[in-house]
Amino acid sequence: MFTVCALYHFTRFDDPAGLQGPLLDCCRAHAVTGTLLLAGEGINGTIAGPRAGIDAVLLHIRALPGCADLEWKLSNAQDRPFARMKVRLKREIVTMGQPDVDPRSRVGHYVEPSDWNELIRSPDVAVIDTRNDYEVAIGTFEGAIDPQTDSFRDFPAWWEANRERFHNKRIAMFCTGGIRCEKSTNWLLGQGVEEVFHLKGGILKYLEDIPEDTSAWQGECFVFDGRVSVGHGLREGPHLLCHACRRPMLPDDRSRPEYEHGVSCHKCISETSESDKARFRERQKQIALAEARGERHLHADVPNDVMPIMARDQK
Repeated sequence: MFTVCALYHFTRFDDPAGLQGPLLDCCRAHAVTGTLLLAGEGINGTIAGPRAGIDAVLLHIRALPGCADLEWKLSNAQDRPFARMKVRLKREIVTMGQPDVDPRSRVGHYVEPSDWNELIRSPDVAVIDTRNDYEVAIGTFEGAIDPQTDSFRDFPAWWEANRERFHNKRIAMFCTGGIRCEKSTNWLLGQGVEEVFHLKGGILKYLEDIPEDTSAWQGECFVFDGRVSVGHGLREGPHLLCHACRRPMLPDDRSRPEYEHGVSCHKCISETSESDKARFRERQKQIALAEARGERHLHADVPNDVMPIMARDQK
């Protein structure tokens, strides 16, 4: 059993590059794998490993500038969710592309999971899912609006095109772990929206705290690790990942004629060329040959570069 830790924190890092090496060394020293993003605005990511290793890494992160009050969410996985450890430098820890957005200045009203159902069922509240379309496709809250965005960067344009729909409405927003809502609520407040709310701790905290028989959540929640999806109680969901486009799919989808392992699924078969598919087949062949030799292929966990969906914006 592995402990999975999802975390983010907005703070000012004057020298993110100077933090990268020591943080990576700490993770490796404690058998922790996953991905952490560092930027001038803070830290974000998901890691997994033995509980003692996770505790050691959290102690290291909390000692970073402005991170003493870091919050995180823990869950479990039967298998190791990540094969390697990466600490990457980014311009933003979640990419919105709005340089004036600063969650450290102000955000919307936090709503505890226990109060969320009552809020979103109010007739004067519009509930907006800020996640990407492939995430929303496998689960969301009852009555939530799906902006059908490919990436979080698309959200401001969607709002500008649809803002008149929400005249005289209170806005309630949610995302996987809370980080996107820190930025989206700050941005909406800057656009003149007066009453903006967001789910504290995100969907993951809601699924952890709220019993299924009283839940307003429908389906599963996509997660950016080897579990692919989780449900109530943060139990591992049934979804698998298409290793061509990195979208979630159900086990039965592997029986569809469009599915070819590592090459295509019914969602992406028309999105890549035949030359792309030939490259993907060669990649899968080399992975299989490496496994037959008892080795791990260098790119076994790297998504095909034509459809890097998971890399668009983490959590």
